[in-house]
Amino acid sequence: MLRNVGLAILLGAIAASAVDAKEWAQKMFTTTSHDFGNVARGSKSEFVFEIQNPYEEDVHIVDVKTSCGCTTPTITRPTLKTWEKGAIIATLNTKAFVGPRTSTLTVVIDKPFYAEVQLSIAGNIHSDIDFQPGSVLFGEVQQGAPAEQEIAITHRGRTDWQIVDVRSVNTHLEVELSDARRVAGGVMYKMLVRLKEDAPAGAIFDTLNLVTNDDRLPSVSLPVEGRVVPPLAISPSTLFFGMMQPGQTVTKQMVVTGKQPFRITAIRCDDPAFQFRATDTVKKVHLIPVTFTAGDEGRELREVIEIETDLPSGGVASCLARGTIGAGPTDSTASALGQSQR
Repeated sequence: MLRNVGLAILLGAIAASAVDAKEWAQKMFTTTSHDFGNVARGSKSEFVFEIQNPYEEDVHIVDVKTSCGCTTPTITRPTLKTWEKGAIIATLNTKAFVGPRTSTLTVVIDKPFYAEVQLSIAGNIHSDIDFQPGSVLFGEVQQGAPAEQEIAITHRGRTDWQIVDVRSVNTHLEVELSDARRVAGGVMYKMLVRLKEDAPAGAIFDTLNLVTNDDRLPSVSLPVEGRVVPPLAISPSTLFFGMMQPGQTVTKQMVVTGKQPFRITAIRCDDPAFQFRATDTVKKVHLIPVTFTAGDEGRELREVIEIETDLPSGGVASCLARGTIGAGPTDSTASALGQSQR
């Protein structure tokens, strides 16, 4: 039986011991299906199936099988410890295939128990529309700095084909579309995609949806990727203290990195059970030991640690501390555990 980090989750898992064994594995996935919709041939089409391990045992993904060569899977992190996140990246092979495509990715897990989880993929690859390049790739952008990339969009087969609108849920993107220009057998647009200076730090995985006047292809998606890099970063972004017993002391280490040398001026956390050791040195990389002493009560640990520095801009960063303080088994819990082992 899997041991979840939270006692309540543990008891729920024990009660569900008779259910299909793969359910515990499916619960780690945020979603198990994705439809790319209409995409252009040669465009970069990827979807990230996020995974998080809520169990005390390590989870190991040994393989991912695909039912169709039109989709290529990638495992970002084969072994996931408690609360760690990983992903299965599904890439639609738009250069080698055209037309409607469906595939099933079978994720094979061998630890702590054997299980298989199926992920469903669908998409329609159109050969009459072409993006050059196949996606908007900003790469790494310093926070506060603008970035832009030009995309050539060509449609062949109709000289009256039009892009009537470009939509995105990301308000930090803006688009400038040129007038249509006729080319051999079709039309071409130039589209300039800009990342605004107020874009927040973090990864960018978004999509621009091009709305057209073609009833057969009313919209087509163009992926947008990049990463806005802050002047100050903390690694890891989440400190996992795992399962602790009352009174136990655990020490982890944070790495705080800046684009230029800096001094740490303050470390704040609302929980007095945390202790920190930082020097007054000015440097680009600071190693900070973080020590937590568990109290007597059983609870889920979820505290924000804030680092303040003397950097003139963007000099504050935060890290999340997570873990569980066990309360010791109650009589009912011990009874349930004993029954599950018989």
